[in-house]
Formats: sequence, C-alpha cells, structure tokens
Amino acid sequence: MSEDQVPLEYTSQGKLKSTHYNRELANLQQELVKLQYWIKEQGLKVCVIFEGRDAAGKGGVIKRITQRLNPRIVRVVALGIPSDKEKQQWYFQRYVQHLPTAGEMVLFDRSWYNRAGVERVMGFCTDDEYRDFMRTCPEFERMLVRSGVQLIKYWFSVSDEEQERRFRVRNNDPVRRWKLSPMDLGSRSRWVEYSRAKDAMFMYTDTEKAPWHVVDANIKRHARLNCISHMLSLINYQDLTPDPIELPPRQRDPGYKRPPNYKSEMGSCYLRHKRGRRSLILV
Repeated sequence: MSEDQVPLEYTSQGKLKSTHYNRELANLQQELVKLQYWIKEQGLKVCVIFEGRDAAGKGGVIKRITQRLNPRIVRVVALGIPSDKEKQQWYFQRYVQHLPTAGEMVLFDRSWYNRAGVERVMGFCTDDEYRDFMRTCPEFERMLVRSGVQLIKYWFSVSDEEQERRFRVRNNDPVRRWKLSPMDLGSRSRWVEYSRAKDAMFMYTDTEKAPWHVVDANIKRHARLNCISHMLSLINYQDLTPDPIELPPRQRDPGYKRPPNYKSEMGSCYLRHKRGRRSLILV
C-alpha cells in the first residue's frame, strides 16, 4: 500500500496515530463506565481471564480497562507463587475465593490456566496433576457458568520476533527491567514447548460455554482497542449513568477560623527543574 492509500488515522507503518488511538480509547472507557453501572445495578458476576505469551500486553489492556473504573466494582487479581498451604489444597481453591460476587467484575491477570502453561512446561506439576486439570477445568468452568458467572477468556497472541523485541526493550530500560522474571527468560528457550502446551490447552478447554477469544497483540494499541471493544460487545448493557447531582452549599461559620497548616518534621517538599534535572527541595 502506497503512502497515498494509507488512511489518515494510521501511520505509514500501519499503526494507529496517537490522536486517533487516544480518542477511541476515551470513547471505550466511557462505555466501560456505563458497563460498570449496569453490572452493579443488575448484580452481574463477570469474570474475565487474560492469558497469553509473556510480554504480550495483557497488563497494558487491564490497566486501560480499570483506569476510569471503581476498584470496588472492578477488581484485578494477579496471584503470585502458591504458598505451601495452597499447594496442598484443591487446585482451584485459591482462585475460587477471588471470583466475583453479585455486582462485581474481576479481571484475572493469569489464572488457573497456569497449570496448563507455565507449570506444565517448567515441570512445576506432575503428569497426573496436569491430566487431572485438563479433565476437570471444562467442568469447573461449566459450573461457574451455571451458577451465573459470565466467564470471558482472552488469549493474547504475539509473534516470537515481537516478543523478543519487547524483552530487549525491557532489559534496556531500568524502570521496566523488573518485568523480566525468571519465567519470562525460561519462555525464550522453550518457545515450542509453550506453543504445544497452548495448543493442547485450547483443544481441551475451548468449549461452547467458555470459549477462548484470541487477540492479535503484535501491535499494542490495536490489541487494546480490539479487546475492550469485543468485551463490551459480549455483555448486553444499558446506560445507567446518573445525571449530574446538585452539590449542596458548603457549611459556613463566620466564627470559625481554620488553623494554619503545620509543617511536618520533614518539611513540605516540591520538585524544581533545573537544566533538565530534578532537585528535591525541602522548605
């Protein structure tokens, strides 16, 4: 496609321009606020699972979804390594306690599918535990759906070349380097094993009641807009946004004088920019 044929909202590389992306994202976030009111009013139980390759952009999408929402209604669950006690429990037990109650939406940044992916590939579970998960997971999810939970599952797909590029960007940026975990590094040397594990997971758990939705995540901006738009399309919601309220007059008392602000032992502080550098000034 020649430059003359590229739509105005796209760059010559085929990516959305910032102005168009920010406008579309703002529109979708307004719809998410409407969805939030609907979930609360109707007592819905919505559970959204985000899975995929390391550095595929799951966290970025979750951040944009929750950016304008009430954390008391829309929660993010990102569990760490199970404790010794949790390892002795029924596998799904540690996840069940985080499922949504009526009027909530829960976003799982990785989920019980750890067993089908990283635990299987890295050898953190036995073959029997893995096979039991594959048999049990579809029935577990059917139970959730029958109980009234709307279960939405996303798999973020990214090419090996793009993942490698993102790994290098993270490694070269001190404020992003924390995102590179030992599991991320292990996935580089086990790319094919992870692919086979994902194929097997889809074969067993892509069911009619709880299907997988694949997001092409090679371009982050496209993936964010597509995922949020698709999620909104799966829930039949209405706009229950309340009208602006009339603010009551603030109480006044001519006889009351507000005391002065007292400085703490550290003093008040502010940042001063000087020749491109920041200096912390205590006053």
